[in-house]
Amino acid sequence: MTAREIREKIARLEKKRLRDLLRRDFLLTWDKGREELEAILAIAEILRALRGENISTRFWDSGLAISQFRDNSTRTRFSFASACNLLGLTVVDLDEGKSQLAHGETVRETATMVSFMAEAIGIRDDLYIGRGHAYMKAVAEAVEKGFLDGVLEQRPSVINLQCDIDHPTQTMADLAHLVSHFGGIEALKGKKVAMSWAYSPSYGKPLSVPQGVIGLLPRFGMEVALAHPEGYSLMPEVLAKARELAAEAGVDLRVCGSMEEAFEGADVVYPKSWAPFAVMEERTRLAETGDRRQLEELEQRSLEHNARFKGWQCTEKLMSRTRDALYMHCLPADISGVSCAEGEVAADVFERFRVPLYRQAGYKPYVIAAMILAARTENPAAALSGMLAKAQNRSG
Repeated sequence: MTAREIREKIARLEKKRLRDLLRRDFLLTWDKGREELEAILAIAEILRALRGENISTRFWDSGLAISQFRDNSTRTRFSFASACNLLGLTVVDLDEGKSQLAHGETVRETATMVSFMAEAIGIRDDLYIGRGHAYMKAVAEAVEKGFLDGVLEQRPSVINLQCDIDHPTQTMADLAHLVSHFGGIEALKGKKVAMSWAYSPSYGKPLSVPQGVIGLLPRFGMEVALAHPEGYSLMPEVLAKARELAAEAGVDLRVCGSMEEAFEGADVVYPKSWAPFAVMEERTRLAETGDRRQLEELEQRSLEHNARFKGWQCTEKLMSRTRDALYMHCLPADISGVSCAEGEVAADVFERFRVPLYRQAGYKPYVIAAMILAARTENPAAALSGMLAKAQNRSG
């Protein structure tokens, strides 16, 4: 991308309304207006273009970003670290086992103590229904209070790196990938997305990716077919919110009982395993009681039930029902005959889309950086213009 093209994109960004992003957290996509979401995409695209031209995008020359991962992560962990480094921040991981949280320190106190020089706090907390989003809100409330009390010089913004409800950094990266693939945000209108459950040897994957997809993509004019076996429904309140947003956008969000129905005529397919909402609720309750025996019994029952749906797999035969659809996945995918005996996707389908999948994942660092920059500066366009005008070579 040329300097002129970058300047034109910055000029268009200047016209967007960003007040709902400044000094705010990014917890749920449906809490943001469409214009704010488009601004995040625009900032991410400009940052990506600047780095592609080897131009430094350091907004800060010092400062911290705090990461807290209560579940395993590869892509999101490294994407958050990459995003913060891109902007000039140093990432420090909050290891609960090495902190006073292990000794009963309150969320309010921990959040304040780690935030003295922090600009952003990225949290992944997706294991238990009713816990992750609530924890992120508690952290956000604590740093807001610390800032208003004059304890913190700045109020760090909390970024949801996946909770029990939504995975906004993933779905915004998905959206950026779709915009690139179809040639613009307006080109998404009328495209059909099959967001389908798929079999995995594991039963307990979070609901936040499919919930995030159905809550975001219809807002950009995409028709969504949500498919899952009986008993694998999503959180009722999230489905209701997604339907409300789809209706506002004048598009259809329908629930199907088979992958075949969802894939028919689809432009995009997103086959992904998730746990039944009712099972995740029971799992949360049992984890709180500490009853390991009942937890083990629940897992065994769930695995047996899960095995009934091994036929829910993305194959080339299913792909032939689509309109030459783009295959998407948040990764890692359970690949039949590669990472497991039977899984979400056939090896030939995955290999055919391997490079686009990696490109899809590659948008996440820029999306996270955009969320942080939009929250921490009153004029992201001016900040980006300054980077371009200075044109400092990133490699020195």
